[in-house]
Amino acid sequence: MKLHLHLLSDSTGETLENIAKAALAQFDDVSVTRHFWPMVRSAAHLERILGEVADNPGLVLFTLVNRELRAELERRCAALGLPVVAALDAVTDSLERMLGQQAKARPGRQHMLDAAYYARVEAIHYTMAHDDGIAWEDWEEADIVLAGVSRSSKTPTSIYLANRGYKTANIPIVPESPPPPILYGLQNPLIVGLTTSADRLVAVRRNRLSALGEDRATAYADEEAVKTELAYARRMFADNDWPVIDVTRRSIEETAAAIIKLCEDRRGERRANGHEPS
Repeated sequence: MKLHLHLLSDSTGETLENIAKAALAQFDDVSVTRHFWPMVRSAAHLERILGEVADNPGLVLFTLVNRELRAELERRCAALGLPVVAALDAVTDSLERMLGQQAKARPGRQHMLDAAYYARVEAIHYTMAHDDGIAWEDWEEADIVLAGVSRSSKTPTSIYLANRGYKTANIPIVPESPPPPILYGLQNPLIVGLTTSADRLVAVRRNRLSALGEDRATAYADEEAVKTELAYARRMFADNDWPVIDVTRRSIEETAAAIIKLCEDRRGERRANGHEPS
């Protein structure tokens, strides 16, 4: 099945793209042609887009706060017999009812350069500078420290968490090279151990070696050596009472969501005990 999907936004369109991506993930065997239209803020711009919509009929999703533009888009789509959906209206309407106030109709309001934006940029910079055990002297500044054997998804998970605003460092656990002692005395960051099944790890490492053109036998991808390495890491996690997440069947997003939940629960406990401001 083929689908033309038109995405119209009065801002960057990031929110709309994420909504569309999440919805499309629920369907198989669909060939989607996306028509992306950000920064739609004038009648002239909308008129040009509507010509493209007419030439490529399909589903129209939008996040436009200007009432005149919304009304014109809905009128023209109705004339064309095309479905048109205001992606955020149901949520906004519910919030208005619950909060007893009207939403502020400002284009791109959710993307204003506020403190949260700068915090996310800072988190990304910190995370990139503290990958794979680098700059361990600054780990106390982190929100999260991920520990795990090589190829246990530490780096991609760290980057994902950074994009959510969490300063994240990570450290590889190698039996022959113990981590720096500072790891065991950290007070601020949440330390999380990542583990996986030996079978999966062997397969990932062999693929990595093959991509590098390395075909010689090595302990790095030897099944018994990998099992020993994983057992060493699990003992370390247990000895230090660190929470552990098995990433074997988890996507990066699922792993990150579990870590964020742990982090927020910890912050809640600290606030309740008076150790962290509300």
